[in-house]
Amino acid sequence: MTDQSRGGRIRATGTRRKKPGTRRRATTAAAWSAAALVLVGGSGLGYAYIKLNGNIQGVDINARLGTDRPVDVDNGSMDILVLGSDSRSGDNAEYGTDQGGARSDTAMIMHVNEGHRTASVVSVPRDTIVERPDCQDDKGATAAGEQRAMFNTAYEVGGPACAVKTVETMSGIRMDHYIEVDFTGFKQLIDDLGGVKITTNEAIDDSKSQLKLAPGTHTLDGEQALALVRTRTSVGDGSDLGRIQLQQAFIKALITQVKDIGLLSSPKKLYDVADSATRAITPDSELDSVRELVGFAGGLKSLGAKDVNMITLPVEYDPADPNRVVPLEKESEQVWTALRADKPVPASATEESAGDKGDASGVVAGG
Repeated sequence: MTDQSRGGRIRATGTRRKKPGTRRRATTAAAWSAAALVLVGGSGLGYAYIKLNGNIQGVDINARLGTDRPVDVDNGSMDILVLGSDSRSGDNAEYGTDQGGARSDTAMIMHVNEGHRTASVVSVPRDTIVERPDCQDDKGATAAGEQRAMFNTAYEVGGPACAVKTVETMSGIRMDHYIEVDFTGFKQLIDDLGGVKITTNEAIDDSKSQLKLAPGTHTLDGEQALALVRTRTSVGDGSDLGRIQLQQAFIKALITQVKDIGLLSSPKKLYDVADSATRAITPDSELDSVRELVGFAGGLKSLGAKDVNMITLPVEYDPADPNRVVPLEKESEQVWTALRADKPVPASATEESAGDKGDASGVVAGG
């Protein structure tokens, strides 16, 4: 099942700051993968409890943030920051070496509406210029704020808590949960799922991601999926804004794939996916056990690709630096106001945004 969106480069199909490079772009895929698994993966996390529970390492966000936060609105909706960092330690070293503190590569603010039958996802480009607040870093020291900072430096100077505080400052929305993703785990997840099926309407030949696909239908394995979501130079204007749109098409294909393969009918596949999922994510301390993750994800399992509206934060290129973007003030406030009121994001919020214009990448996503 497919739906048309901005042009027609890719269709998803199914059965119903370091130096920019490979690591940074690939981590983006992990964040999208986690989002899909959070949306549809409730049952998979309950298998082999003890083994899977040992995979999960949580971080205590609330203790570092204290009480100076937006009001916690208890109306049944839920807000989650899904973050991918560009650390190159451990298994990720094959994609480059560390040259300092990690930065957040990808950020998605997921708002799940009351009733948990629809959701809005707002992608924040990593090079968005924002006001970064003072933060307490992982050692308890204060990291000074900055009036004009790139969004992804929040994680670098203050870790997960600073990333959450920066999002809460810019949106006025309290994050209920935080999930950080490792992209090496994403690669294994895709392989465990048996790949993700997409259809390309045009050839893709990207020398940087090393992805070559002829027009037609393809089932991508983990490495190919990473290459797809890393692809930038061959879509749109070659910027991250076009790449985000490509990723949004992929995540809808991934959601469809997970819902269609019937994990419960294959105990081994169910375990493999659950094992990879719990290794791939670092959640906040309120989700750092299988029991808590099962309850969290189980409440979201009714969401399908067609129920998730994905946009990019309304932005324009920074007049002072064309390699950066700045939020469109009025339009961004439309987004935050809608989410705070548990309403759909109005179409007018993205009409003038450089991030959601039709010439960025042209994708069609399945639902």
